[in-house]
Amino acid sequence: MRGLNDKVVVVTGAAGGIGKALVRRFCEEGAHVVALDINDDALEPIGRDLGELAARVTCVKLDITDHAAVTATINKLAEERGGIDILVNNAGWDVAMQFLETTPDFWQKVIAINLLGPLNLHHAVLPWMVNRKQGKIINIASDAGRVGSSGESVYSACKGGVIAFSKTIARECARNDINVNVVCPGPTDTALLQSFLGEGEYGQKIYEGLKRAIPLKRLGQPEDIPGVVTFLASDDANFITGQVISVSGGLTMHG
Repeated sequence: MRGLNDKVVVVTGAAGGIGKALVRRFCEEGAHVVALDINDDALEPIGRDLGELAARVTCVKLDITDHAAVTATINKLAEERGGIDILVNNAGWDVAMQFLETTPDFWQKVIAINLLGPLNLHHAVLPWMVNRKQGKIINIASDAGRVGSSGESVYSACKGGVIAFSKTIARECARNDINVNVVCPGPTDTALLQSFLGEGEYGQKIYEGLKRAIPLKRLGQPEDIPGVVTFLASDDANFITGQVISVSGGLTMHG
């Protein structure tokens, strides 16, 4: 991809399946990656697994639901590195269950991670991008936020909110040459999807139904996501903003 060499990239949820694939791809493209995750132990192997690319990544523990901590961390990183060029909001969390089985405490946790977390990152990063009049933001939402998904009611609501929020920020920040786009993975073989299998017969039925419904006849893999994300972060996508792209093996085929 053009224009990614030596860019400063912030990736949240970096220790998860998609997160690690994103970190590796940006490093391969020559970027300097700040890998953020709340799981300190899971962050530790990232550099080791990258081998000779390890010098291109810095791992930082961060709770994205803590606005003050997010602001302090982003400001420190931006001051040290002369700004932030690219933000990828990838962190997410859910447990599969029908809405009537959920509780308000569960709602609050899902909302805090999947909606308020990305808002916190935007609030901290955008001033740096606006000041430099440049930047790329890619928000990892979900097809659950576009078409709904059984067993993921509150998560779907959050991801739908991220999509709408992204379009609004794309409009507000276009004058400053900041591009904001959304990537929506379909069913992808990550710990989040695997958690459905731990929710008894209901979760198993959803999991198997998703696999059968995908036209390409397989679940997505974490490595299926970074290509479109790095494209949207690159100079090749300078005239693309406010768009939503599904990576779902054809499970969803409408706009």
